[in-house]
Amino acid sequence: MLLYVQRWLQAPVELADGQTQVRALGTPQGGVISPLLANLFLHYVFDTWMRRHHSEVPFERYADDALCHCRTREQAEVVLAQLTQRFAECGLTLHPQKTRLVYCKDDDRRGDHPETSFDFLGFTFRARRSKNRWGKHFVNFSPGMSAKAGKRIRQEVRSWTLPSRSDKTLHDLARMFDRQIRGWVNYFGAFYRSALYPTLRHLDRKLVLWATRKYKRLRGHRRRAAHWLERIARDKPGLFAHWRLLWGQGRMGGAG
Repeated sequence: MLLYVQRWLQAPVELADGQTQVRALGTPQGGVISPLLANLFLHYVFDTWMRRHHSEVPFERYADDALCHCRTREQAEVVLAQLTQRFAECGLTLHPQKTRLVYCKDDDRRGDHPETSFDFLGFTFRARRSKNRWGKHFVNFSPGMSAKAGKRIRQEVRSWTLPSRSDKTLHDLARMFDRQIRGWVNYFGAFYRSALYPTLRHLDRKLVLWATRKYKRLRGHRRRAAHWLERIARDKPGLFAHWRLLWGQGRMGGAG
């Protein structure tokens, strides 16, 4: 196994012009083997070390992003100091902006701290107002889709150029893009769904623009087109995955 890893690290790189670049260590940026080798390395540098030295601290790691759940600030400071030393011994450094102590503030933890939120895997974890099964409101520390994730999704939707696809029917658009939409809904809708609604309404606004170009009777009438789309969404909430979330259970959305 070690021999194969060494060969990957020392394999030459062929550049776009056909020239070969000799390397003695490391993998090129964007190399297909890089994530695998990084995961193997961090498994021993971080995962195994944490289980051995801090078995009382739960943690999650995805690629090179990790979370450690400490009970007290003192414990968090000790773990951070030791991790900094551990990574330095292995030739690595912790990201100075991303590595920080965050206070999970909610109704049970009401102290003050400069950092009370963080992003992880497309979600922003912070204090949010929630309602329990008895209808009582409370504040808990929970995830919701992050602003960065919402921006990436809106950029992806813009790349579909929906308004210019007037040659397609609504069912055609559903067949083309609903699988992608369903993935977003299933992933980001797992926690605090209301954080996802503005992005889904942005998608409906693009469908409204499509309708104003598709049908002569709707041209120049975005509000009329929004009402037309709403009627279809209420009648067929399963056509698009996000319609079932916005309209399928009587929830008021709004495309205009």
